[in-house]
Amino acid sequence: MMTDKNKSVIERDIIVRNIETKDIDEVLELALNVFGPDIAFKRKHIENQLKLFPEGQICIEYQGTIIGSSSSLIVNIEDYNTHHSFDEIADKGYIRNHQPNGKNLYGIEVVVHPEYRHMKIGKRLYEARRKLCEKLNLKSIVIGGRIPNYHKYANKMSAAEYTRRVLDQDIYDPVLSFQHKNGFILKGVMPNYLPEDKASMAYATLMEWQNPHFHQEEAANTTSTTFKQ
Repeated sequence: MMTDKNKSVIERDIIVRNIETKDIDEVLELALNVFGPDIAFKRKHIENQLKLFPEGQICIEYQGTIIGSSSSLIVNIEDYNTHHSFDEIADKGYIRNHQPNGKNLYGIEVVVHPEYRHMKIGKRLYEARRKLCEKLNLKSIVIGGRIPNYHKYANKMSAAEYTRRVLDQDIYDPVLSFQHKNGFILKGVMPNYLPEDKASMAYATLMEWQNPHFHQEEAANTTSTTFKQ
């Protein structure tokens, strides 16, 4: 069991910050080890993400080693269909569709080193996104979430039923269960989101977290978030 002293030492050594150019090799290696070559971003993607939206690219450093990272862009989510794909929403990873004056932060990747998951790295990355969303006065955070345990149940139930049972806590999914616990609400299930994601059978959940500190009068758009059907 981790003692309070150990926790305080870990807290002291954890740094949450923006990814810098010097970090690209380490971030690439982390993603490659976690996701494999079919899903992980390439150098050209991260370079463009840092160029277009450096604030949205976040990493966690522990004792000089990057053990987690996340990537985001800003969009107006109503510009996209409910059943959009990863390539559509992320511009195939280049995020050239980033809208600085948009109202929704869209998370396109979270990577956590498996040896450090006991340190709540995923939770810290989500907290950093929430802080960014509040800082920029964005209406919400939207994500296309993986459901990596779905392949175990695909011959028994639809993806929609699987997600419902995960939310009912009948089934555990490491991503969807985590996102729901962190305040994200299910908006729909998207087929053919990321064909390379065999574990999720190419499905993804459309999830949203509403910014409770959003100031409507300061935003350029005053209508509520509505997804295209």
